[in-house]
Amino acid sequence: MNRMDLLKRLEDLERRNVFVLSKRDIEKLFPDEDEKAMEKSLQRMVKDGILDKAARGIYVNSSAASRNAGRLIEEVAKALRPGKICYISLESMLSEYGVISQIPMSRLTVMTTGSSGLHETPYGVIEFTHTKRSVPDVLNRTIFVKGRPLRIAKKQAAAQDLLRIGRNTDMIDYEELEEEEA
Repeated sequence: MNRMDLLKRLEDLERRNVFVLSKRDIEKLFPDEDEKAMEKSLQRMVKDGILDKAARGIYVNSSAASRNAGRLIEEVAKALRPGKICYISLESMLSEYGVISQIPMSRLTVMTTGSSGLHETPYGVIEFTHTKRSVPDVLNRTIFVKGRPLRIAKKQAAAQDLLRIGRNTDMIDYEELEEEEA
């Protein structure tokens, strides 16, 4: 892959709001490139600052990162669990709802039908926790918000997830938890 071809394709993808790519996505953009050449090209593009390596096998269009910083970590989380349902829950959502006073700094807590795991990225830590809930149950307990890459847990669902996985609930403001969701 040459630099100009990649820049043009990244520009085209950004127009469609795609700025986080898996290695597999990049391989599809350059199907004639063999595996060894692809690996060298990716290393060179990261070194040259065209791509940022967000996690193993996940790359971010460097020029688009600052323009899309608000939800970048969510996009990376989504790319780390392709084909799985993921939603923001636990401390991240409870903090957004004002149910806990602590704000998880540079940490995103995500429930997933995929595997649990911790990923340290340049954009913050992503903590995946596996859920055994059925897909319909997950969809009923979450909300799609336009402009957000991941679904978000409803207030009560985020608290129930916290309890279900045995996390510390001492910081929950139960009055705030009981308030009506908008």
